[in-house]
Amino acid sequence: MSEITLQLERVLPARRADAFARFTDPERLAQWWGPEGFTIPTLDFPARAGENYRIEMQPPEGDSFWLRGEFREVDPPAKLAFTFVWEPADPDDVETLVELSFEERGDSTDVALRQGPFKTEERRELHRGGWTESFDKLERLLQA
Repeated sequence: MSEITLQLERVLPARRADAFARFTDPERLAQWWGPEGFTIPTLDFPARAGENYRIEMQPPEGDSFWLRGEFREVDPPAKLAFTFVWEPADPDDVETLVELSFEERGDSTDVALRQGPFKTEERRELHRGGWTESFDKLERLLQA
């Protein structure tokens, strides 16, 4: 059985250092993280290898929930890697590793994301939707 992973690429309209900062600076991250309609009321996000993070996510309706993990690699402005697990976890959830690479393309940055392994295809698709909407929000923010 093959490993279930998610891979996405997005070209962001920002220089590499700025794009990287949007993923590591808590104030900037809170502006775009999460699917459409979600907000980030609180987050503890010290982007340093070995440090733990925790993000509160508030959906448009219902109670907020958390995700947490540990930074594995923080190499500005080229690479970022962290574990990712929901709190509380769904029975179909497992801790995954998110790996991001940032490659400058003139005034833009190519961001490649890899996340996994997932326990089920459904969980991977849930994350694909969340990341896609998050990237859409970030792209709009950068274009404003």
